[in-house]
Amino acid sequence: MTYKSDNISPNNFEECIKCTICTAYCPVSAVNPSYPGPKQAGPDGERYRLKKPSFYDEALKYCLNCKRCEVACPSGVRVGDIIQSARIRYGKTRPSLRDRLLADTDFVGTLSSAFAPIVNPTLRTRPVKALMHSVLGVDSHRQFPAYSSSRFTSWYRRHKQEQEKYTRHVAYFHGCYVEYNNPALGIDFVKIMNALGFGVRLLDKERCCGVAKIANGLIDKARRDAEINIESIRRADCPVLTTSSTCTLTMREEYPHLLGIDNSDVRESIQLAVRFIFSLIDRGEAKLVFRNDINETIAYHTPCHMSRLGWAIYPISLLKMIPGLTLRVLPQNCCGIAGTYGFKKENYEVSQQIGQKLFDSIAEFNPGSVATDCETCKWQIEMSTPYKVENPISILARMIDFEKTRLANS
Repeated sequence: MTYKSDNISPNNFEECIKCTICTAYCPVSAVNPSYPGPKQAGPDGERYRLKKPSFYDEALKYCLNCKRCEVACPSGVRVGDIIQSARIRYGKTRPSLRDRLLADTDFVGTLSSAFAPIVNPTLRTRPVKALMHSVLGVDSHRQFPAYSSSRFTSWYRRHKQEQEKYTRHVAYFHGCYVEYNNPALGIDFVKIMNALGFGVRLLDKERCCGVAKIANGLIDKARRDAEINIESIRRADCPVLTTSSTCTLTMREEYPHLLGIDNSDVRESIQLAVRFIFSLIDRGEAKLVFRNDINETIAYHTPCHMSRLGWAIYPISLLKMIPGLTLRVLPQNCCGIAGTYGFKKENYEVSQQIGQKLFDSIAEFNPGSVATDCETCKWQIEMSTPYKVENPISILARMIDFEKTRLANS
């Protein structure tokens, strides 16, 4: 595995023109006066930290890593990455037991899915929530996503042989959420790709994308998992698709910028399924045929990491193709959960304050359901509003006429 100097890519903080537009767009600065804001925490602070590491401010822990500062920056400064790199280099706070449990999604997911019928109701009880609040520091208001007793890879193994019958293939990086919480999303993805004439393979080895480990300071473990993922992606020798905007951003952008792992030879092969599917249709290489009895209203929420990728046009365009579907694209407001950030009791109130604009905009439209490409955005919206949330892939799977789609692509 090739690493860049000092395990971090070159820093472009000197390109900052001090316009402070990043601070104006920062969801944390708007509600948390303890956070210095992305300009001060990022480019301004970096100038001091490079001279004397003791200038590092522990308040950088309040950064969501939502990347909205990077989307807003007119100079292309990697403000969020500068802040996260500083946390990696200079942070003195060691990960707590809570941080390690929240970050190790494969370990916790494996145990929890094995005992899902016991784990799920137990995590919802008040005594357990109170214990986790006082002992671990997981806020008692937070609802954990339910674990599935059946894992996606178990389903896939039963259908692996039929996937090899196709002449064209894609590889699927399913991620922790599909594996342990929502295997149905992975099954929907496989069914759609099959209808489009593609067999689906899994990577020979897959680990968590690493975003939770990076956020919680487990950098060595994140780098180890990233190495495994990138080597597996290299061996895939076909497009590698995901159904999570955060997994995609992490593997494409944060592996080189934060973990120092060179992914330049495979970066472009890693993309969201919605982008791949739209591109096929746009080039006239595939066709989706929908049912003719659809009558739904859906609001689409753009995850922050999807904004950073610049790919929201793909799920929105696919959803607009569905006859009988009324789609409302919501204003691009951060939901506030930021992965494990919103689970921590010291961040919970800020998390909910950040998300309030989004919750209000959903209520104003009052859709039948909400669509988003980020699993933690789904958890936050479903916990904070009465609306059901689905990944666009699952919405497509509900509304496609599979038999007609297979015939159209045969």
